Amino acid sequence: MSDPVSPTPPSDRYGAQPGRQDGRRPLGTAAKVAIGAVLAAAVGVTAWFSVEQTRRDPVTVEMVGFDVPDAEQVDVTFQVHMPPGTTAVCEVEALAQSYAQVGTLDVPVGPAEQQTSTYSVTVRTSEEATTAVVETCDVVDPS
Repeated sequence: MSDPVSPTPPSDRYGAQPGRQDGRRPLGTAAKVAIGAVLAAAVGVTAWFSVEQTRRDPVTVEMVGFDVPDAEQVDVTFQVHMPPGTTAVCEVEALAQSYAQVGTLDVPVGPAEQQTSTYSVTVRTSEEATTAVVETCDVVDPS
């Protein structure tokens, strides 16, 4: 008795399959070119969005840490990443346990010769802060 389930259909039922043993046809040249063009376009669009985002918002900030020495101040350290020669103003906020703002300081940063610069500032507070954040960093218009 023969096996009722065979991994490939009988060749006399559908005719011989050209090319591959698994029954699939290989991709033609036009299909390969089309797939390559779609992938190249996707990479191009991704790169364009990245360049546009950097052009619109060339300054990024990263918190390094903070220390609360007493109820009247918080010491904040942060890094600013921006193109060399750029000047910006960063707004540093001290927050209470309830997330209420208890202190703020505008910090001018740059121009620097490196892409990344580290800054340490002291923010005066109206009551004890439990955290600190750099809320914004905006490029100063050179005009």
